Amino acid sequence: MLQRPVPQRVEFGRVSVFLGDKNGKYPDGNQVIVEGTDTLAAFDTPIVANHIGPGFDATELVVLGHVHEDHMAGLHRLPKAAVHVHERDLAAAQSWAGLAASYGSSEARLPAMLARFQRDFFYAPRPDAIAYRDGAVWELGGGLRVSAIHMPGHTAGHCVLLVEPEGVAFIGDIDLTGFGPYYGDATSNLGDFRRTLQRLPEIPARVWVTSHHRGVYTDRDRFLHDLAAFAGKIDEREQRLLGWLAAAPQTPEQLVARRLLYPPHIQELWVDDAERRTIAQHLDELLVDGRVQVDGEGLYRLA
Repeated sequence: MLQRPVPQRVEFGRVSVFLGDKNGKYPDGNQVIVEGTDTLAAFDTPIVANHIGPGFDATELVVLGHVHEDHMAGLHRLPKAAVHVHERDLAAAQSWAGLAASYGSSEARLPAMLARFQRDFFYAPRPDAIAYRDGAVWELGGGLRVSAIHMPGHTAGHCVLLVEPEGVAFIGDIDLTGFGPYYGDATSNLGDFRRTLQRLPEIPARVWVTSHHRGVYTDRDRFLHDLAAFAGKIDEREQRLLGWLAAAPQTPEQLVARRLLYPPHIQELWVDDAERRTIAQHLDELLVDGRVQVDGEGLYRLA
């Protein structure tokens, strides 16, 4: 592993945020470490975790806000730590079969995906992972506690982790990036993501930490502004999809080829499958709303 400079560290009381490469831009992420008097806890374990040193390696408790390869990249350093995962993401943490099923990628792509995850993210499953539920609380000592708030959509088990009394909310892959919400996995859900984005401002936080790219927010107005822009990407995608159908009736595969999520130069292994599931969810919503129709040949058109 190539050595990198010690990552930048931002502190909020007993909460430390180690910023990953390019402010945690994928494939890296931002590492949150919470130091109670009884327990040292980490939220997720992105690539940057491998460059922190003893301050990370002493972690006794890992709480995963959700399960994806880039959030497990430091778990190999913590074989004795207790790993807690929301019950709806548990299988994805416990085995490769579970993770592969959560992605829903084509069977033919799975060997290449596994090889890449092992190479680039030090991927290793955690069969010892323990399930938690919405509302779970971890008392870390000294009055410091972590609460899990189930915020699904990105994955079925995606949670926001709130540290009190520090008022720090780790909002995970509600990352407020210009890319917008990602709901392209087999366990993702567009409707759930819409509801999650509506609920997020209700969390009583003073600091918001994203997994990727944006990093740390301490200004609520800026946080709400970027949240609105992030949520707006869903409607932008819907309008783009409607524009394509206004031009001509099309099949889902024709729409997938046009790329709703990713620019054409992105050729990752999972892109076509993610595009397919994302477009399907938008089409399902539009069918229910009566704005599109589909014929017996699978051809979609405006209603």
